[in-house]
Amino acid sequence: MMRNIFALLILCVLSNGHAQSVRTQSPGLPQGDGKALVEIACFGCHGSANIFYSKGYDTAEEWKYVFSSMIKLPTEQENRIAHYLAEHFPDKNGRQPVLISGNSDITITEWLAPTLGQRARDPIEAPDGSIWWAGMWASLAGRLDPSSGSMSEFKLPTTARPHSIVPDKKGNIWYTGNSNGTIGKLNPKTGLITEFKTKAGDPHSAVFHPNGNLYFTAQRAGALGRLDPITGKLTEVLSEPRPYGIKVDDSGILWIAFNGTNKIGSMDPITMKLRYYNIPNKVSRIRRLDIDSKGLVWFVNSTQGKIGRLNPKTGDVRQWDSPSGSKSHPYALAVINDKIWYNESGMRPDALVQFDPSKETFQSWAIPSGVGIIRNMWVTKDGDLLIHQTSSNRIGLVEIN
Repeated sequence: MMRNIFALLILCVLSNGHAQSVRTQSPGLPQGDGKALVEIACFGCHGSANIFYSKGYDTAEEWKYVFSSMIKLPTEQENRIAHYLAEHFPDKNGRQPVLISGNSDITITEWLAPTLGQRARDPIEAPDGSIWWAGMWASLAGRLDPSSGSMSEFKLPTTARPHSIVPDKKGNIWYTGNSNGTIGKLNPKTGLITEFKTKAGDPHSAVFHPNGNLYFTAQRAGALGRLDPITGKLTEVLSEPRPYGIKVDDSGILWIAFNGTNKIGSMDPITMKLRYYNIPNKVSRIRRLDIDSKGLVWFVNSTQGKIGRLNPKTGDVRQWDSPSGSKSHPYALAVINDKIWYNESGMRPDALVQFDPSKETFQSWAIPSGVGIIRNMWVTKDGDLLIHQTSSNRIGLVEIN
């Protein structure tokens, strides 16, 4: 039986390309029937911390729901693992989000990505209305028809591990090859892939500028880049540590969130000259940001459990505590009709939050699958929201009624 599950795990690793090593040692796991199976099936892709710091679940069925989106196992092994986890890792009471009622009405639809364990993330809407996502650990780009629910996947170079994707006006899908240091272009009609090698080595998030160029962040390298898609010319500059999210405002200025310092940056698209704005408290870290109709920059202060607003004209910063408190870890963020949408990634279930700046009021909802973490959001042409749950490989559409 152990030989059977090990062979199945290796098959999963080879087909999905998402595990770098098989780690079967876990001295912290409590003894019990199913421990060895957990070590083999789970630790091929992630460590024991993912289990110890999870919300936990009281029933085997709840645990099965979580890991069945990651790996397919024979029924007998699946049941033993689920019962072991339910016995030793029950529901924790400390991570439930504080949900706020309100007048807004939304409908959330979720789809499970075909390839298990791929860590689906960063969905976008293409010009034809199709929804695409990056399957980071499986090195793929996925396509969803939201009207029919049909899904297809396009294999990218196995070493790419795309962190995010963005469409161009012609419907090509551009991806950031986070592991092989490339910016790639996928032509969905032909399947042809074109790669551009970066110096930074770890492209992270990207955005197309009205000038036609693609701008991107490189988190580990501490760099920002610009790619001319026509000529292939790449220009890269160093920045403050760990640039993360990137957006462009109506005037063409690029805005960058920094996850390695308490700063937000603005960049001139032509000269690539940077200006920095300090966010109060040196431990503040900014993952994502967006711009409202007045040119104000909204951001998540992940380490402080806050959302904030920067006035670029004055440099003034104002922040609000997220409903679930200092450990809520706001992560992704988007502005729709000057209302701020973000998630509390430190909570289980992951909570979707709306903040109305005009009234300074919050409203929040639990994500149905709830175990993932929304790492990025996309606003559709209809003014709806695309989300995802990375850990459970789900792509979501939030229809704002």
